Amino acid sequence: MIIEVKVLALAGLWQLVQFALMAVPVNLELGTDKTLSSRDNATLGGSIQSQVSERTARLIRALNNHFEALILFTIAVVAVALSGESSAFTAACAWAYLVSRILYVVAYAFNWVPWRTLIWTVGFSATAGMLLAVVF
Repeated sequence: MIIEVKVLALAGLWQLVQFALMAVPVNLELGTDKTLSSRDNATLGGSIQSQVSERTARLIRALNNHFEALILFTIAVVAVALSGESSAFTAACAWAYLVSRILYVVAYAFNWVPWRTLIWTVGFSATAGMLLAVVF
């Protein structure tokens, strides 16, 4: 198995950890009456993000951002794997993606501006690098 696929699996595991990092404070702040409900705005009294602390709302947004980023990273890993273009470069890009995603959650949770955006850019660029390595 190529390293990029292993890193993709680790990114999936990170997604699970990130979900827990978000879900625990949401449940503590809102209570299970709300979090186990249908989560309709009328039932909740507004959006979940509007009812939790700023840090917890950031964790929600960071999780949503990783869902979006993971789609593109998965495409890059599949493209590398199917094309047989795995290399030290694509492996390094995969690791850069994963490390940046972990750091991104910390940077987002603690509102590290502009570092959060710079860290996000590293992960996005690493994914783009993998795709470019397949095409060129």
